Amino acid sequence: MRSIVSLLVAVTAAVTAVPGRAASFNFSTGNPDGLIGTLSRPASTGKLETETADDFVLSQATRLDSATFTGLIPAGASLSGSARVEIEFYHVFPVDSTNPPSGHLATRVNAPSDGEIVSAMRDSLVGSLGFTTTLLTSSFTVSNTGVNGINASPNQFTGGEGAATGQEVQFNVTFTTPLFLPADHYFFRPEVGLSSGNFLWLSASKPIVAPGTPFASDLQSWISNSNLSPDWERIGTDITHQGPFNATFSLTGETVPLPAAAWSGLALLAGLGLAKLWRRRC
Repeated sequence: MRSIVSLLVAVTAAVTAVPGRAASFNFSTGNPDGLIGTLSRPASTGKLETETADDFVLSQATRLDSATFTGLIPAGASLSGSARVEIEFYHVFPVDSTNPPSGHLATRVNAPSDGEIVSAMRDSLVGSLGFTTTLLTSSFTVSNTGVNGINASPNQFTGGEGAATGQEVQFNVTFTTPLFLPADHYFFRPEVGLSSGNFLWLSASKPIVAPGTPFASDLQSWISNSNLSPDWERIGTDITHQGPFNATFSLTGETVPLPAAAWSGLALLAGLGLAKLWRRRC
């Protein structure tokens, strides 16, 4: 594992030495709006993997250094009870996808792709990210939730599963294994595995408002689980008509001007390294 990480760090050092004009990158969807909290957790005993994803755009090739995302954990749960944080990135459908799709849903237009970007997978279990938690509010209520009611068409509309109250917690993530993405439109997907209870990712205003970072092509948040995969549903259009929604997160890093050939090589090396890490983990 150390040799793979060392290789990625060495590649990072070489690539960032390429001459060019870099600039800091900061993106945010703003603060939670209290409208909905949606499940996003890895699979565990008796629990399906459930994923919530929301989008952002990179106008230049960028090294992402850190991220935050905000959600509810059960009232009284310890902040140290977060056993695992995993983050993935997806292209926008139909990239990395079977096209035409299965037809199990009303649409896949503007959805996350079928498969994640392997080179951008980061997981606290393998040490490719580190995280801390910050308690924002000891009691925060959302008007609606999305947990189990994730169904294929024509039964996708459930209206949600009602209000919930818990602790509002911000997860502060540092990518310890360098993460580079070319300019493109992406979906950000965090999962939190708690020792007890579920993490519900909190919605943010759509359209994005201050202190968020508005952008013209902002898409809504989507959700999927192991039963529905690789398909995704629109949380605020398919499951409940209250939306559409964004989800509360931020990203920081630095733009890295690189020739296309350098990015292709970096992506290949990162993908090979992360794939080996994943096989060792499993």
